[in-house]
Amino acid sequence: MTRFNILLWVFLPFLWGAAVAGSRLERGNLLFDNFPLNFAADAAVNPDAYLEGREATPWGFTPQGQLLIATRFGEVDQLHLVAGPAGARRQLTYLDEPITRAAFSPDAARSAFVYLVDAGGDQQAQLYYQRLGEAAPHLLTDGKSYNTAPVWSNAGRAVAFSTTARDGLSVDIDIVEPESKSLPRLGLGGDGGIWNPLDWSPDDGRLLVLKTQASDDRYLYTLDLGSGVRREVEPAATKGSITDARFSRDGQGVYLISNRGSEFAQLRYISLLSGETTLISGHISWDIEEFAISRDGHYLAYVSNEGGTDKLTVLDLRTHQDLNPAKLSAPGIISHLSFDFSSGRLAFGISSSNQPLDAYVLDIAANRLEAWTASEPGPVDLGKFISPRLVHFPTFDRQDGHSRTIPAYVYEPRAPGTSAPLQSAQGPSTTAPHPVLITLPSGPDDQFRPGYIPWIQYLVNELGFVVIAPNLRGTAGYGKSYQMLNRGVLREDAIKDIGALLVWMGGQSTFDAKHVLVSGDFYGGYLALAALVNYSERLQGGVVQAGIANFPSYLSNTTAHTRSLLRAEFGDERDPERRAYLRRMSPLTNAERITRPVLLVQGRNDSQVPLGEAQQLLASLRSKGTEVWYLQANDEGHIFRKKQNRVAYLRAFAQFLTHALKPAPR
Repeated sequence: MTRFNILLWVFLPFLWGAAVAGSRLERGNLLFDNFPLNFAADAAVNPDAYLEGREATPWGFTPQGQLLIATRFGEVDQLHLVAGPAGARRQLTYLDEPITRAAFSPDAARSAFVYLVDAGGDQQAQLYYQRLGEAAPHLLTDGKSYNTAPVWSNAGRAVAFSTTARDGLSVDIDIVEPESKSLPRLGLGGDGGIWNPLDWSPDDGRLLVLKTQASDDRYLYTLDLGSGVRREVEPAATKGSITDARFSRDGQGVYLISNRGSEFAQLRYISLLSGETTLISGHISWDIEEFAISRDGHYLAYVSNEGGTDKLTVLDLRTHQDLNPAKLSAPGIISHLSFDFSSGRLAFGISSSNQPLDAYVLDIAANRLEAWTASEPGPVDLGKFISPRLVHFPTFDRQDGHSRTIPAYVYEPRAPGTSAPLQSAQGPSTTAPHPVLITLPSGPDDQFRPGYIPWIQYLVNELGFVVIAPNLRGTAGYGKSYQMLNRGVLREDAIKDIGALLVWMGGQSTFDAKHVLVSGDFYGGYLALAALVNYSERLQGGVVQAGIANFPSYLSNTTAHTRSLLRAEFGDERDPERRAYLRRMSPLTNAERITRPVLLVQGRNDSQVPLGEAQQLLASLRSKGTEVWYLQANDEGHIFRKKQNRVAYLRAFAQFLTHALKPAPR
């Protein structure tokens, strides 16, 4: 641990010993408000070992065949180069803030890369350019706007990216040539929505650009950079969601992932000459998540999300045959696909419930899969990590004449003397029922995936919790119809799903239905608060990070450039009728019904769910006598990205869980 952490956790019990309830203690950038007198005194409640590990995110190849990765060094993620399988990591950046996205220039003569970094989690990421061997980067953006999605031109001379630099509100596309030392120029602006560049045409004369008006309302265009003329790629009268697209290597067509006119997101090819569409993944009744095309146009690789785990497919575009890539060591989550410059190797990340995210490279000709990184999990035994089981519980409404079921992943402590979870062990369980933590999805359509989550493993293995992660109605990954079940005035039906889960849990012998807590962040924080509003008598408490407390104030004060998207998702608070509905469903309006303890966690610099959401809920709950612990990080935003802060948050989380389960004093 750092010296700061040692001092903090050694002296906290003594500092609180002289305090009274409601006291505030600041240590570094962390504020602890109204934590109990014995907070941090229980050495048995300490998740540190599970939080020491790191992962490696592959951001693509260099022209020389090295792999650019991001992995934590110290407090935050930094960029490194890896030259081959199990190769040493060559560190490139030494920053105080985490790098959230990076890309290496295709120009071999430059040996340069760009990356995004914000300050204190304020989500105003700036774009930097750096050559290998240079000690400091060059700032390409204005230092104050929101910037994202950098895409190199094929020649490696220019970068297209999204930005709010023009007026602070509109998300335009700018283009910058890093070596020219000139300011970025406007490539595409105005016309509403959020614009993102996806790809350059092979001759770098056109851009493939995506316009987002809502999560289910997206449009794809080609943009001629000389004339400024836009041409829609998949024109249709109905709404749809396009998630990714690339030019074909001859520039005469576009590959894209779209669910327009279909239940699932499909991989398609559209000819720019005739408009004819060819369906590539029609045989797969699951969403296609991402894809990559080799530079010579020989291979196309794509990933299908099949019930929460991923399948990799590699297609030979010349013979139109599916190849059989080497099998993964275990089912997991695949991400960050990219081909090398010779077109013979495919890089991607793999993670699973007992494997940190690491970079792998598939040699297509040899059909050989090799690990290029081996991330350290910390002082824990990965062999003890639990793989969750998938269950489906019945909810309140019906589908096709039967009770609709909701998928959920269940993590359970192992049965005594076996390596199997409790429900998988032979014969009836002889252990006492276990307390339960329900963890709720971060976004309205976010799907819980059984990836590498050491925090859950700590709760199960060390604290003896059952952890349940339901994919409530509205979640992506189960078809468009399922995803639309929580839109508009149907929003609160997801809360009824939580109630149905509580009823189902009552019939499970290994679950202690009298000792259940809920947790969530952002939209999941709203769900957790709403569950406490509606089911406090069945719950023992809740943990909420950056949760939406009051929809009208949230929508009025959230980041300006995302406000239109969020209004499309939740409703426009400026409309009196919709405002009344949003106010009625908001946890703040119903705060008197929250009677269980709550841990509120907030980053001060969060521009997505502003600090005021937590502050007004904190004041309301305390005015009604509800016990609230409050933790604030002054150098974080929407997500706690710095290791020191995240460790402090999860320690507080663990202490709160054990505290909430204790009988109330008489």
